[in-house]
Amino acid sequence: MAEQEGPTTIPQAAPEAPPQPKQPWEEKPVPPVAKDAKEHPQVAELERAVGGAVVLAVEFAGQVTITVPLERLMEVCRSCKGALGYMYLVDLTAVDWKERPEGRFDVVYWLHRHRDEKRLRLKVRVPDSTEVPSVTSVWKVANWMEREVYDMFGITFRGHPRLERILTWEGFNGHPLRKDFPIEGIDTGAAIYPDTYPPGGGPKAAGGGES
Repeated sequence: MAEQEGPTTIPQAAPEAPPQPKQPWEEKPVPPVAKDAKEHPQVAELERAVGGAVVLAVEFAGQVTITVPLERLMEVCRSCKGALGYMYLVDLTAVDWKERPEGRFDVVYWLHRHRDEKRLRLKVRVPDSTEVPSVTSVWKVANWMEREVYDMFGITFRGHPRLERILTWEGFNGHPLRKDFPIEGIDTGAAIYPDTYPPGGGPKAAGGGES
């Protein structure tokens, strides 16, 4: 006869510790603070490549922004790509500081260097109605970016191969990202087609007949 096994003892789980209150990530969120970056390595190498071109250098949230004179923009951009290796123009945009006396607009160039994954932001201050040299001869991708800035802000790029609107149409009244553009928009006249077309009117099919 098989030997009977004794009663099985089930181990008791250790009592759970009482839940502790979760601590907030920060008692009071601390925003990043802008600091002078003239001694930053990326700023120093640009200064060595193009002496005297750094007007202002700021580091904010881990990103370096260098303001350069408008008249030296092309020299700086060519050096950034050729000597310093910023081969990729990530973005080109603008900011409208409508009341700023030293120049209404900032035109901003965001550069990337693949060999060490560094990014650098260049900035020029531009008075209203002042042309900015096109950097399409340095980065071809600037073609579309400069057209967008021209369309949205009304900034003209001298030497652009075909500067025209890209998001609105020719004849559009105004530049939507300027601070003086009405927040509620404007009557663009876009809804000019009636719901019921007159005889012979309306959209045409691909073959040329009426739809």
